[in-house]
Amino acid sequence: MSSSITKVAIAGATGNLGPSVLKQLLEDGFKVTVLTRKGATHTFPPSVTTAEIDYNSPESLEKALSGQDAVVSTVGFGGLSYQPSLVQAAVKVGVKRFIPSEFGGDAENEKTASLPPLHAKKAVTDLLKKEAAAGSITYTSISTGPFLDMAVQYGIAINVKGRKITLWDGGDRPISMTTIAYIAKAVSEVLKHPEETKNRNVHVHNVNLTLKELLEQAKKVVGPEGWTSEVKSTEENLKHAYAELEKGGNATMQFLVTAIFGEGYGSDFKNVDNKLLGIKEFTGEELQDHIKRFAN
Repeated sequence: MSSSITKVAIAGATGNLGPSVLKQLLEDGFKVTVLTRKGATHTFPPSVTTAEIDYNSPESLEKALSGQDAVVSTVGFGGLSYQPSLVQAAVKVGVKRFIPSEFGGDAENEKTASLPPLHAKKAVTDLLKKEAAAGSITYTSISTGPFLDMAVQYGIAINVKGRKITLWDGGDRPISMTTIAYIAKAVSEVLKHPEETKNRNVHVHNVNLTLKELLEQAKKVVGPEGWTSEVKSTEENLKHAYAELEKGGNATMQFLVTAIFGEGYGSDFKNVDNKLLGIKEFTGEELQDHIKRFAN
């Protein structure tokens, strides 16, 4: 199996992460095919090939992936259940590398994988490991922590506009986070370094800091006045999430809060692949500049 990767298919190219991954791959000279579902009306740059697929049709997936060197899945939670079909089609037609839609906490952390919304991620990771062990395909999972942009923009880590923060379990636990732009760079760099990233989980982050430290950085951007904070328990949050799930509700965000901020869920990356993949660790000033984007 040759290690050179030039042709890449993307699933989920119009979601939160997909457009940035597409842009980065094009800038880095990859030949990109976007997988689209029937009736999709999205437009892409002229250099992009589109392939219409039906996730329930192995034939359509195999046709779309034929000749591709790699598949990058950036599907959201709603599309996670389609990934095994993509893997099976990729194996069938001889795709070299599969990057699943991981892009969150530590992909190897069993405690995280046990949470209901993440079962589908574990299923595809297990399938990829099985196929890799058989020599049928190679894979790379990319662990990034929460998307820093969204964690600030939507108040998941801190609400800068409203000057509010929830200090989960006291706010003293370090968390790794990465911007969408740098996650896209990590994807591209993995494909440029196929041997170094083969059949393993890579970790990257732009920042690794506590919620209290994030609060101090935000205060430097918008000022120290008018902030409110409250301390909440991730264990209690998890109990509420399971209770909501039992009632048939959607508790995805509650589960993710525990996965991000809870003890033992692997969100504090001790060893990262930043150097290999060219991922920058932000200075305090660079983090403040990033926060400013969401301060008004």
